[in-house]
Order: sequence, then structure tokens, then C-alpha cells
Amino acid sequence: MSSGSWALADEVKDYLVAMGVREASALAELRIATADLEQSGMQISPEQGAFMQMIVRLTGARQILELGTFTGYSALAMALALPSDGHITCLDTSEEWTTMARQHWQEAGVGDRITLHLGPALDTLDQWLAEGRTNAFDLAFVDADKANLLAYHERCLPLLKPGGAILYDNVLWGGSVVDSSNQKPSTEAIRALNRTLHADERVDIVMVPVGDGLTIARKR
Repeated sequence: MSSGSWALADEVKDYLVAMGVREASALAELRIATADLEQSGMQISPEQGAFMQMIVRLTGARQILELGTFTGYSALAMALALPSDGHITCLDTSEEWTTMARQHWQEAGVGDRITLHLGPALDTLDQWLAEGRTNAFDLAFVDADKANLLAYHERCLPLLKPGGAILYDNVLWGGSVVDSSNQKPSTEAIRALNRTLHADERVDIVMVPVGDGLTIARKR
């Protein structure tokens, strides 16, 4: 995640948010509350939240899957953009962070639109696939641990309806993806995902420099 779009000067970021984003008060309150946490840099930026809301509205998505919820900003942003019969299913492992998320979802009046599963995402995804749960989601947002990115991709695709899209966060990784001296496992995992998505003929892709880099992969 990233609290602001990558490689923009601070004054440009401020202008972008001021003129290009209509952040709901519930989102602003959650963003401010999260800023007090040591891990606050994991939260997506307001402009990324607004971008994701626009995708939800443009695609008419009703069933959304989220891998990696943190304190709930991205889920809240998408929930606020959903139609009344829409729903988000979130997978995360942290009870502490998601307790904060639940509180803000309820306060924003969208708690009934979000279901949270605590536990390793791969276990849940594998269970769904074993049960034959395919073509179930219109949209997915992947912002979980980097080590399992390729595994998430292979499991999310069959769960996604044809024409649906997966949003992959952190694909620029603060610019580390082009730093050959950076061989950290997380960086290598993101590079591997980017290469895989670029070569995967099952999806149409576009990478945009919002937040820390976001790739949209549309299932053909």
C-alpha cells in the first residue's frame, strides 16, 4: 500500500487529492485514525480509493473479493460505491487491524455489505475452489503478502467471472522493481507477478501509477 501516489511532488499530490478526490467523511476519519499506527504506510491513498470506487461504479460490480484488508480503508471505499445489493468478501489474518476496520464499516453504515474471513487466504481460496465456487466475483483487489502473489493470481482467476477484473496493488513497490540491486524476496515476488501478468494471455492488463502502482487485469 501507499499513502500517496508514487513519484509525485508533495504539492502535486496535495492538489491531486484536493481537486480530484471527493473523500467521504467516513473514509477521512478512518485514514486519520490509521495514521496513528506504526504500519500506517500500508494504507492506500485517497486517490487510489477514489480510483477503485470509480472502477466499481463503471463496471457495475456487485460481488467483490479483497485479499488483505488492514484497517479497512479499501473495503470501505468500495463498499460505499456498491449498489444496495452488492457485497464484499474480505480475507485477512489480523484480528487487531480488522477490528478497527469493522468498527469503521459499522459507523459508515456499510457493515452489512462486508463479510470478513480471518485466516490464511490460500486456505479459504482453496476451499472455495474445492467446493466448485467459480465465476463468483465481479472484481478482486489483491493487497496481501507478496510471497503468495502468483498463487493468489491462479486462484483468483477461476473465482472471477469472465469480464471481471483483478486489481493488484504495489506493483511499482516504491520504484524498487527497477532497482537491480534490490533482491529482497518481496521485490522479487512483485517482479515475478508483473512478468507473469504481462505474459498471461488469459487477461488484458494495464498498469497505472496510482498509489504504489496498480495493475488492472481483466479476465478474458
